[in-house]
This record gives sequence, structure tokens and C-alpha cells, in this order.
Amino acid sequence: MSDNATKAVLEGGPGDLPERIVPVTAAGADIKILFRGGYEHFKVTTRQQETADGTLPVYEWWERTELPG
Repeated sequence: MSDNATKAVLEGGPGDLPERIVPVTAAGADIKILFRGGYEHFKVTTRQQETADGTLPVYEWWERTELPG
């Protein structure tokens, strides 16, 4: 398995997310990014994108959940 299978490109969501290429814990599983007192949620798409890290799956933002407090 190539190293690229453990990374994904994030599309959408807050424009100031610090990283757009992130690790993936399980292929096809949703990605949840802790950011500014909540989580940004991304779902896998059927698309792929060429990056400096190779061809990676694209995950699209779909919602934000706030942490209590």
C-alpha cells in the first residue's frame, strides 16, 4: 500500500484551516478536524486530486459541530 492511501485533500470549510492535506485514519471514513472550539466534518468524494504528495482522495466539508462550553 502506498503512503498516499493515508492522506487526503480537504475541500471547503473555513478558509483559514491550517492544513489542507491531512492524515486519514480509515479509508472512506469521515474526517473530523478540531478547529476553533468545534469540529469541521469532511466526507469522502469520488474525486481525486494531484498534489505534491501524489494523487489523493478529496474530502468535502459538510458541517461544523461546536464543543460545549
